[in-house]
Amino acid sequence: MADNARTPLQRLKILYLYNILTEHTDEDHGLTMPDIISKLEACGISAARKALYEDIEALRCYGLDIVDGKGRNADYRVVSREFELPELKLLADAVSSSKFLTEKKSNQLIDKIGKLCSMHQAKQLRRQVFVSGRVKAMNEALYINIDAINTAISEGKRISFRYFDYDTNKRKRYRDKRRECTPYQLVWDDEKYYLIGYHHTREAITNFRVDRMENVTVEDIRALPLPNGFAMSEYLGSTFSMFAGEVVEVKLLFTNDLVNVVIDRFGKDTKLIPYDDEHFTINAHIKAEAPFFGWLFQFGGKVRILSPDDIIARYRDMLDKVRSSL
Repeated sequence: MADNARTPLQRLKILYLYNILTEHTDEDHGLTMPDIISKLEACGISAARKALYEDIEALRCYGLDIVDGKGRNADYRVVSREFELPELKLLADAVSSSKFLTEKKSNQLIDKIGKLCSMHQAKQLRRQVFVSGRVKAMNEALYINIDAINTAISEGKRISFRYFDYDTNKRKRYRDKRRECTPYQLVWDDEKYYLIGYHHTREAITNFRVDRMENVTVEDIRALPLPNGFAMSEYLGSTFSMFAGEVVEVKLLFTNDLVNVVIDRFGKDTKLIPYDDEHFTINAHIKAEAPFFGWLFQFGGKVRILSPDDIIARYRDMLDKVRSSL
Protein backbone atom coordinates (compact mmCIF):
# COMPACT_ATOMS: atom_id res chain seq x y z
CA MET A 1 0.00 0.00 0.00
CA ALA A 2 2.82 2.35 0.89
CA ASP A 3 4.57 1.70 -2.42
CA ASN A 4 1.30 2.05 -4.33
CA ALA A 5 0.59 5.39 -2.64
CA ARG A 6 3.69 6.87 -4.23
CA THR A 7 2.82 5.89 -7.81
CA PRO A 8 1.77 8.66 -10.22
CA LEU A 9 -1.53 6.86 -10.82
CA GLN A 10 -2.36 6.88 -7.12
CA ARG A 11 -1.72 10.60 -6.98
CA LEU A 12 -4.53 11.03 -9.53
CA LYS A 13 -7.07 9.27 -7.32
CA ILE A 14 -9.25 12.33 -6.67
CA LEU A 15 -9.46 13.07 -10.40
CA TYR A 16 -10.57 9.52 -11.12
CA LEU A 17 -13.08 9.83 -8.29
CA TYR A 18 -14.42 13.05 -9.84
CA ASN A 19 -14.86 11.31 -13.22
CA ILE A 20 -16.55 8.27 -11.68
CA LEU A 21 -19.08 10.35 -9.77
CA THR A 22 -19.92 12.68 -12.67
CA GLU A 23 -20.15 9.87 -15.22
CA HIS A 24 -22.07 7.25 -13.22
CA THR A 25 -24.30 9.25 -10.89
CA ASP A 26 -27.11 11.80 -11.10
CA GLU A 27 -30.28 12.65 -9.16
CA ASP A 28 -31.74 9.20 -9.88
CA HIS A 29 -28.61 7.04 -9.82
CA GLY A 30 -26.02 6.70 -7.07
CA LEU A 31 -22.93 4.67 -6.16
CA THR A 32 -22.28 3.09 -2.78
CA MET A 33 -18.83 3.26 -1.23
CA PRO A 34 -18.11 -0.38 -2.28
CA ASP A 35 -19.15 0.58 -5.84
CA ILE A 36 -16.72 3.50 -5.82
CA ILE A 37 -13.88 1.40 -4.43
CA SER A 38 -14.52 -1.26 -7.08
CA LYS A 39 -14.49 1.26 -9.94
CA LEU A 40 -11.27 2.83 -8.65
CA GLU A 41 -9.67 -0.61 -8.44
CA ALA A 42 -10.70 -1.22 -12.07
CA CYS A 43 -8.62 1.87 -12.88
CA GLY A 44 -5.63 0.45 -10.97
CA ILE A 45 -6.13 2.63 -7.89
CA SER A 46 -6.55 1.33 -4.35
CA ALA A 47 -8.46 3.41 -1.80
CA ALA A 48 -9.55 3.11 1.82
CA ARG A 49 -12.97 4.28 2.98
CA LYS A 50 -11.61 6.97 5.30
CA ALA A 51 -9.47 8.50 2.55
CA LEU A 52 -12.43 8.47 0.15
CA TYR A 53 -14.63 10.26 2.68
CA GLU A 54 -11.98 12.98 2.81
CA ASP A 55 -11.70 13.08 -1.01
CA ILE A 56 -15.48 13.41 -1.41
CA GLU A 57 -15.53 16.25 1.09
CA ALA A 58 -12.69 17.92 -0.85
CA LEU A 59 -14.74 17.64 -4.06
CA ARG A 60 -17.67 19.26 -2.26
CA CYS A 61 -15.43 22.13 -1.22
CA TYR A 62 -14.31 22.41 -4.86
CA GLY A 63 -17.96 22.91 -5.86
CA LEU A 64 -19.19 19.46 -6.91
CA ASP A 65 -22.76 19.07 -5.62
CA ILE A 66 -22.58 15.61 -4.02
CA VAL A 67 -25.30 14.31 -1.74
CA ASP A 68 -25.29 11.05 0.18
CA GLY A 69 -27.69 9.03 2.24
CA LYS A 70 -27.17 7.80 5.75
CA GLY A 71 -25.77 4.49 6.95
CA ARG A 72 -23.06 2.13 5.82
CA ASN A 73 -24.70 1.36 2.45
CA ALA A 74 -25.58 4.96 1.62
CA ASP A 75 -24.95 5.97 -1.97
CA TYR A 76 -23.37 9.11 -3.37
CA ARG A 77 -24.68 11.10 -6.33
CA VAL A 78 -23.96 14.33 -8.16
CA VAL A 79 -27.30 16.16 -8.22
CA SER A 80 -26.54 19.39 -10.09
CA ARG A 81 -24.16 20.39 -12.88
CA GLU A 82 -23.16 23.33 -15.02
CA PHE A 83 -25.79 22.22 -17.57
CA GLU A 84 -29.12 20.76 -16.46
CA LEU A 85 -30.62 17.90 -18.48
CA PRO A 86 -33.36 20.03 -20.17
CA GLU A 87 -30.65 22.44 -21.37
CA LEU A 88 -28.60 19.59 -22.81
CA LYS A 89 -31.69 18.25 -24.56
CA LEU A 90 -32.16 21.65 -26.22
CA LEU A 91 -28.53 21.63 -27.40
CA ALA A 92 -28.82 18.06 -28.68
CA ASP A 93 -32.03 18.95 -30.57
CA ALA A 94 -30.35 21.97 -32.15
CA VAL A 95 -27.36 19.90 -33.24
CA SER A 96 -29.42 17.05 -34.65
CA SER A 97 -31.76 19.33 -36.61
CA SER A 98 -29.05 21.62 -37.96
CA LYS A 99 -28.75 21.25 -41.73
CA PHE A 100 -25.30 22.80 -41.97
CA LEU A 101 -23.82 19.98 -39.86
CA THR A 102 -23.07 16.69 -41.56
CA GLU A 103 -24.60 13.55 -40.08
CA LYS A 104 -21.16 12.41 -38.91
CA LYS A 105 -20.45 15.72 -37.14
CA SER A 106 -23.93 15.79 -35.58
CA ASN A 107 -23.34 12.39 -34.02
CA GLN A 108 -19.90 13.43 -32.77
CA LEU A 109 -21.23 16.60 -31.15
CA ILE A 110 -24.15 14.80 -29.51
CA ASP A 111 -21.68 12.31 -28.04
CA LYS A 112 -19.67 15.22 -26.61
CA ILE A 113 -22.81 16.86 -25.22
CA GLY A 114 -23.55 13.54 -23.52
CA LYS A 115 -20.29 13.84 -21.60
CA LEU A 116 -21.71 16.89 -19.81
CA CYS A 117 -24.17 14.66 -17.94
CA SER A 118 -24.22 11.17 -16.47
CA MET A 119 -24.10 8.09 -18.67
CA HIS A 120 -27.74 7.40 -17.75
CA GLN A 121 -28.87 10.86 -18.85
CA ALA A 122 -26.78 10.61 -22.02
CA LYS A 123 -28.96 7.66 -23.07
CA GLN A 124 -31.98 9.96 -22.84
CA LEU A 125 -30.28 12.46 -25.16
CA ARG A 126 -29.64 9.71 -27.68
CA ARG A 127 -33.21 8.42 -27.51
CA GLN A 128 -34.79 11.83 -28.09
CA VAL A 129 -32.75 12.90 -31.12
CA PHE A 130 -32.85 11.43 -34.60
CA VAL A 131 -30.15 12.20 -37.14
CA SER A 132 -30.10 9.41 -39.71
CA GLY A 133 -31.94 10.24 -42.93
CA ARG A 134 -32.34 13.97 -42.27
CA VAL A 135 -31.28 16.50 -44.88
CA LYS A 136 -27.72 17.34 -43.84
CA ALA A 137 -24.72 19.16 -45.28
CA MET A 138 -22.26 17.20 -47.43
CA ASN A 139 -19.18 19.37 -46.87
CA GLU A 140 -17.06 17.84 -44.07
CA ALA A 141 -14.54 20.70 -44.38
CA LEU A 142 -17.09 23.21 -43.08
CA TYR A 143 -15.57 23.36 -39.59
CA ILE A 144 -12.08 24.00 -40.95
CA ASN A 145 -13.50 26.77 -43.14
CA ILE A 146 -15.25 28.43 -40.19
CA ASP A 147 -12.05 28.34 -38.17
CA ALA A 148 -10.07 29.93 -41.01
CA ILE A 149 -12.72 32.65 -41.49
CA ASN A 150 -12.76 33.49 -37.79
CA THR A 151 -8.96 33.65 -37.79
CA ALA A 152 -8.99 36.08 -40.72
CA ILE A 153 -11.63 38.28 -39.06
CA SER A 154 -9.73 38.45 -35.77
CA GLU A 155 -6.40 39.15 -37.49
CA GLY A 156 -7.82 41.67 -39.99
CA LYS A 157 -6.79 39.70 -43.10
CA ARG A 158 -8.37 38.62 -46.36
CA ILE A 159 -9.25 35.08 -47.41
CA SER A 160 -9.30 33.24 -50.71
CA PHE A 161 -11.37 30.18 -51.63
CA ARG A 162 -13.10 28.19 -54.36
CA TYR A 163 -16.89 28.48 -54.60
CA PHE A 164 -19.01 25.68 -56.03
CA ASP A 165 -22.52 24.43 -56.79
CA TYR A 166 -23.77 20.88 -57.30
CA ASP A 167 -24.96 19.62 -60.70
CA THR A 168 -27.73 17.05 -61.26
CA ASN A 169 -25.21 14.26 -60.71
CA LYS A 170 -24.26 15.78 -57.31
CA ARG A 171 -20.81 16.66 -58.63
CA LYS A 172 -19.16 19.94 -57.71
CA ARG A 173 -19.07 22.62 -60.38
CA TYR A 174 -16.80 25.56 -59.55
CA ARG A 175 -18.13 28.95 -60.55
CA ASP A 176 -14.77 30.56 -61.32
CA LYS A 177 -11.19 30.76 -60.14
CA ARG A 178 -10.27 31.41 -56.52
CA ARG A 179 -12.18 34.31 -55.03
CA GLU A 180 -10.63 36.89 -52.75
CA CYS A 181 -12.75 38.33 -49.98
CA THR A 182 -12.49 40.50 -46.89
CA PRO A 183 -14.59 38.64 -44.29
CA TYR A 184 -16.72 40.79 -41.99
CA GLN A 185 -19.13 38.49 -40.17
CA LEU A 186 -20.45 34.94 -40.02
CA VAL A 187 -24.25 34.75 -39.88
CA TRP A 188 -26.60 31.88 -39.05
CA ASP A 189 -29.75 32.16 -41.18
CA ASP A 190 -32.37 29.65 -42.29
CA GLU A 191 -30.32 26.76 -40.80
CA LYS A 192 -27.23 27.67 -42.81
CA TYR A 193 -23.98 29.56 -42.17
CA TYR A 194 -23.23 32.55 -44.39
CA LEU A 195 -20.20 34.76 -44.67
CA ILE A 196 -20.80 38.47 -45.23
CA GLY A 197 -17.77 40.00 -46.86
CA TYR A 198 -16.34 42.30 -49.51
CA HIS A 199 -15.91 40.56 -52.88
CA HIS A 200 -12.78 42.15 -54.31
CA THR A 201 -13.52 41.19 -57.93
CA ARG A 202 -17.08 42.52 -57.90
CA GLU A 203 -16.10 45.39 -55.60
CA ALA A 204 -19.23 44.90 -53.52
CA ILE A 205 -20.41 43.43 -50.25
CA THR A 206 -21.99 40.03 -50.81
CA ASN A 207 -22.90 36.78 -49.04
CA PHE A 208 -21.37 33.34 -49.42
CA ARG A 209 -22.73 29.98 -48.25
CA VAL A 210 -19.94 28.64 -46.04
CA ASP A 211 -20.75 25.02 -46.90
CA ARG A 212 -20.17 25.89 -50.58
CA MET A 213 -16.71 27.30 -49.90
CA GLU A 214 -13.66 25.10 -50.34
CA ASN A 215 -9.96 25.39 -49.47
CA VAL A 216 -10.41 28.59 -47.46
CA THR A 217 -6.98 30.18 -47.00
CA VAL A 218 -6.05 33.13 -44.80
CA GLU A 219 -3.98 35.47 -46.97
CA ASP A 220 -1.26 37.76 -45.68
CA ILE A 221 -3.09 40.77 -47.10
CA ARG A 222 -4.72 43.46 -44.99
CA ALA A 223 -8.51 43.39 -44.96
CA LEU A 224 -10.55 46.35 -46.15
CA PRO A 225 -12.51 48.16 -43.42
CA LEU A 226 -16.29 48.24 -43.59
CA PRO A 227 -17.46 50.99 -45.97
CA ASN A 228 -18.43 54.27 -44.33
CA GLY A 229 -22.08 54.30 -43.34
CA PHE A 230 -22.49 50.53 -43.63
CA ALA A 231 -24.62 49.15 -40.78
CA MET A 232 -24.55 45.39 -40.41
CA SER A 233 -27.87 45.28 -38.53
CA GLU A 234 -29.66 47.18 -41.32
CA TYR A 235 -28.02 45.01 -43.97
CA LEU A 236 -29.22 41.82 -42.29
CA GLY A 237 -32.69 43.25 -41.71
CA SER A 238 -33.11 43.99 -45.43
CA THR A 239 -32.08 40.52 -46.54
CA PHE A 240 -34.37 37.61 -47.38
CA SER A 241 -32.71 34.16 -47.43
CA MET A 242 -29.33 35.91 -47.48
CA PHE A 243 -29.71 36.94 -51.14
CA ALA A 244 -27.50 39.82 -52.20
CA GLY A 245 -28.95 42.78 -54.08
CA GLU A 246 -29.69 46.47 -53.98
CA VAL A 247 -31.61 47.74 -50.96
CA VAL A 248 -34.78 49.66 -51.84
CA GLU A 249 -37.57 51.16 -49.78
CA VAL A 250 -40.96 49.57 -50.35
CA LYS A 251 -44.39 50.38 -49.00
CA LEU A 252 -46.38 47.28 -48.10
CA LEU A 253 -50.07 46.88 -47.25
CA PHE A 254 -51.06 44.09 -44.81
CA THR A 255 -54.33 42.84 -43.39
CA ASN A 256 -54.56 43.38 -39.65
CA ASP A 257 -54.26 39.68 -38.82
CA LEU A 258 -50.66 39.72 -40.09
CA VAL A 259 -49.30 42.02 -37.36
CA ASN A 260 -47.41 39.14 -35.71
CA VAL A 261 -45.88 38.16 -39.05
CA VAL A 262 -44.64 41.72 -39.64
CA ILE A 263 -43.16 42.04 -36.16
CA ASP A 264 -41.46 38.64 -36.44
CA ARG A 265 -39.90 39.58 -39.78
CA PHE A 266 -39.13 43.28 -39.46
CA GLY A 267 -38.88 43.77 -35.70
CA LYS A 268 -40.97 45.29 -32.94
CA ASP A 269 -39.70 48.81 -33.73
CA THR A 270 -41.34 48.75 -37.17
CA LYS A 271 -43.89 51.53 -37.46
CA LEU A 272 -47.40 50.21 -38.26
CA ILE A 273 -49.44 52.87 -40.08
CA PRO A 274 -53.27 52.42 -40.07
CA TYR A 275 -54.67 52.33 -43.61
CA ASP A 276 -58.35 51.53 -43.01
CA ASP A 277 -60.30 49.40 -40.54
CA GLU A 278 -58.86 46.16 -41.94
CA HIS A 279 -55.35 47.08 -43.13
CA PHE A 280 -52.12 48.76 -42.11
CA THR A 281 -48.97 49.72 -44.01
CA ILE A 282 -45.24 49.71 -43.30
CA ASN A 283 -42.21 51.18 -45.03
CA ALA A 284 -39.37 48.67 -45.17
CA HIS A 285 -35.88 48.64 -46.65
CA ILE A 286 -35.42 45.29 -48.38
CA LYS A 287 -33.56 43.55 -51.19
CA ALA A 288 -36.32 43.07 -53.75
CA GLU A 289 -35.14 39.70 -55.03
CA ALA A 290 -36.92 36.38 -55.60
CA PRO A 291 -36.90 35.31 -51.90
CA PHE A 292 -38.70 38.53 -50.94
CA PHE A 293 -41.38 37.95 -53.60
CA GLY A 294 -41.70 34.34 -52.46
CA TRP A 295 -42.22 35.53 -48.89
CA LEU A 296 -45.02 37.85 -50.06
CA PHE A 297 -46.66 35.13 -52.15
CA GLN A 298 -47.29 32.83 -49.19
CA PHE A 299 -49.82 35.34 -47.82
CA GLY A 300 -51.85 35.48 -51.02
CA GLY A 301 -54.09 38.55 -51.26
CA LYS A 302 -53.39 39.60 -47.68
CA VAL A 303 -50.30 41.57 -48.73
CA ARG A 304 -49.82 44.15 -51.49
CA ILE A 305 -46.88 46.20 -52.68
CA LEU A 306 -48.03 49.84 -52.88
CA SER A 307 -44.76 51.32 -54.12
CA PRO A 308 -42.40 51.74 -55.88
CA ASP A 309 -43.87 50.97 -59.31
CA ASP A 310 -40.82 49.12 -60.64
CA ILE A 311 -40.94 46.62 -57.75
CA ILE A 312 -44.68 46.10 -58.37
CA ALA A 313 -43.88 45.42 -62.03
CA ARG A 314 -41.17 42.91 -61.13
CA TYR A 315 -43.53 41.07 -58.79
CA ARG A 316 -46.24 40.91 -61.46
CA ASP A 317 -43.70 39.68 -63.99
CA MET A 318 -42.64 36.87 -61.65
CA LEU A 319 -46.26 35.87 -61.05
CA ASP A 320 -46.93 35.86 -64.81
CA LYS A 321 -43.97 33.55 -65.36
CA VAL A 322 -45.25 31.19 -62.68
CA ARG A 323 -48.73 31.11 -64.24
CA SER A 324 -47.32 30.50 -67.71
CA SER A 325 -45.35 27.52 -66.46
CA LEU A 326 -48.48 25.73 -65.13
